[in-house]
Formats: sequence, structure tokens, C-alpha cells
Amino acid sequence: MLSRDTFSSCHPVVNFLYFGLVLLFSMCFMHPVAQLSALAAALTYSIYLNGRKGVRFSLLYMLPILILAALINPAFTHEGATILAYLPSGNPLTLESILYGVSAALMLVSVILWFACYNAVMTSDKFVYLFGRVIPALSLVLSMTLRFVPKFKAQLKTVSEAQRCVGRDVSDGSVIRRIRNAVTILSIMITWSLENAIETADSMRGRGYGLPGRTAFSIYRFDDRDRLALLWLCFAGAGVVAAWIAGGFYWRYYPTVKYAEPGAAVVFFHLLYLALCFTPVAMNVYADARWKKIAGR
Repeated sequence: MLSRDTFSSCHPVVNFLYFGLVLLFSMCFMHPVAQLSALAAALTYSIYLNGRKGVRFSLLYMLPILILAALINPAFTHEGATILAYLPSGNPLTLESILYGVSAALMLVSVILWFACYNAVMTSDKFVYLFGRVIPALSLVLSMTLRFVPKFKAQLKTVSEAQRCVGRDVSDGSVIRRIRNAVTILSIMITWSLENAIETADSMRGRGYGLPGRTAFSIYRFDDRDRLALLWLCFAGAGVVAAWIAGGFYWRYYPTVKYAEPGAAVVFFHLLYLALCFTPVAMNVYADARWKKIAGR
């Protein structure tokens, strides 16, 4: 699906700066309007990247996490001045604890969705390109770690299907036989992982990775589109940070709900943050409309 994602084709600096900004703001802002903006943008971009898979991931995993996280806080936290009822244990159920639980749930789901988008856009090649010269060893380890999980899942599926063909499936036979087959598959996967790590290390050493003065081929070029995108991210990010410092995103839950008084400046900065979060989606919509216009000629 990334072949039609315009934002993922931008320079790695633009991609990394964007995700750095939205992840930072999503983890720090407690204002419900800002959290809803981040959640809507992350959900929309995730669906745009993954299609039906993104919808299924959101419904099967994110929605239960959202509900569970929203219910946990009022069940264990009883702070707040507005008491709605008393639980069977005798502890009060407060409006502030419910609102804070919903806020924490929105933050958690937004961050997970942003990281899912980050994993789809920021490939290991982009990460090594950005940090390969600054921290070569660490960038290699991180890129290998991020790449290892999907490779391990694919290899596990291949090994499991091969073992099933020779009658060593983990779902058939007695319990002891299933355990024995599972141990066999685990042993195969551990061996494969160690061999893959050794081969990768030997390959990178043979290419002179990390040596002083070593050059590397790169397909990334910083063009005019990337300059405009970088300027927009810097402007929007600086504006949101300025509003953050000035208290435009202030929201307090305990002991009572208190927030920044809405005004023209506050509305403007919330709209700016919304535009920042929806930057990849806007770029994709514009590119799709332009392509349809060209194709229709």
C-alpha cells in the first residue's frame, strides 16, 4: 500500500521530523480536543496505509484497548471533587477520574497508531540513512531489531507450514507430541535467528560498515517538495510549541477540571495542530486528486 502513499516518498528527514512532532505532542497534550485531533489523524493515516487491514487492526485491537483503559482509571483512582456515585467497595466514583481515564485511553491508542504508521513509513533503510554516520553501531542494531520482528513472523509461518507437511503440526496429536513439535519449531527458529544475525554481521563487516570515510549509496534526494514540507513542519511545530508554552493546550483534571479559556488564539492553534497531524493525509489526497486530473485528460 505504500506505493500510493505520497508522504512515505518524502525525504527521511521530513518523515522523521513529522513523527517526532506528533508523537511528542500526543504523549504530552492532555487537552481532549488535541487528543481527538491526534487520534483522528493517526486512525485515518493508518487506514490509508493499510486499507482493510488497518480497519481490522483498529476494531479488533485499538477499540478494546480504548474501552479497557478508559474503565481502569475510575476503578482504581478515586480523586476528584465531583462525586457521581459510590462503588460497592465504598470508594467514590468521580467525574474527574472518568474523564482522566478517557483521556489516558485516547493518548494510549493515538501513540500506538502513530507508532504503527511510523513502522510502515520509516523503513530500516531510512533510519540507517539518517543515523548511520552519527551512531553507526546503534543505528544498525535498531534497524535490525525493527526488521527482525516481521522477518521472524514470516519465517515462523514458513517453518510451521513445512512441519505440518511432514506431520509435525502443533495442533494435532497428544499434548506431549504437541509440546515436542513446538520445541522442534522453536529450536529451528532460534538456529535461524542466530545464523541470520551472523550472516548480517559478516555482510556488514565485509562492506566496511562503520569505517571512517566510508561512503554509501543513497536513493534519497532533497527536492523542492521536501523543502516545502520541511518548512511547513518547522512552522507548524514551532507554532504548536509556542501555544503549548503559552498555555493554549492547558487542561487539568484534578481536583477539578480546569482548562484554557477558549478564544481566537486558542482556536487558531488547535486548527494548526489539526493541520499538522493531517499533513500526510492532505498530501496523499492532493496527490490522488492531481493524478486523477492528469489521468482524466
